[in-house]
Amino acid sequence: MQRAARTWKLGELGIGFVPTMGYLHAGHLSLVQVARKEVGAIGRVIVSIYVNPTQFAAHEDLSTYPRDLRRDLRLCREAGVDAVFLPSDSAMYPGKGEGSYSTYVVEEKVSSGLEGASRPTHFRGVTTIVAKLFNCVLPEVAVFGAKDWQQASVIRRMCADLNFPIKIVVAPTHREPDGLAMSSRNVYLTAQQRLEATVLSRCIRECQSQVRQSREIPVGQLVDLIRGKVEGETSGKLDYAAFFESNTLEPVERVKKGTHLALAVFFGKVRLIDNARL
Repeated sequence: MQRAARTWKLGELGIGFVPTMGYLHAGHLSLVQVARKEVGAIGRVIVSIYVNPTQFAAHEDLSTYPRDLRRDLRLCREAGVDAVFLPSDSAMYPGKGEGSYSTYVVEEKVSSGLEGASRPTHFRGVTTIVAKLFNCVLPEVAVFGAKDWQQASVIRRMCADLNFPIKIVVAPTHREPDGLAMSSRNVYLTAQQRLEATVLSRCIRECQSQVRQSREIPVGQLVDLIRGKVEGETSGKLDYAAFFESNTLEPVERVKKGTHLALAVFFGKVRLIDNARL
């Protein structure tokens, strides 16, 4: 991968990169199109497919995370991807099984709340693998989805703090016709849970409506509204509803136009996230 990237750079070809964990859907393919626009027709668009073990806790779904490499490769080919990078665990974490892998990348501020609070080891795995993928692919541009807003914010901070010469582009969340944010984990939902899962986008729309009607709203009032809607569903259980500044992720006490909302909700064992600027 590094040899190919260096060859392209010598030919002055831009490299656009979309890191994924596979089981691709239309949301991933929209990121590919953004990368293509960034590097142009003669640039190179690279997609990585790697289910990164270090961002999963012991009780999470690493072993059952959905995989379909043959379909992923077909979708990449049809979308005009120039190369797919498929690293192995032994390439990414050499010697980890023997305890000799010991270097990690840790962002300590932007990653501390929200997903970082609910999944304490998650972002150490994310920043480590993304840094390693950047060092392999050597992109000028990397594209992430806004559905994982905190992840994109953490990566932006990592690149700024560690002087990665990479432009981070955050593309809009891609949604199903009924409003559910596209996610590889949606496949886990039962038919009933799939219907209930639209409560995330419904909560966002209701909060947007409330903000349009009021100059400022206490956070607790909107959290209670969200909790009522989520727990009104048969299997819905609210993990968190957080309101914060979009750029810094600093929590706010009163919600107004421009405040960001992030949600995490369990439907049985399936945990889905969503977010939006209000």
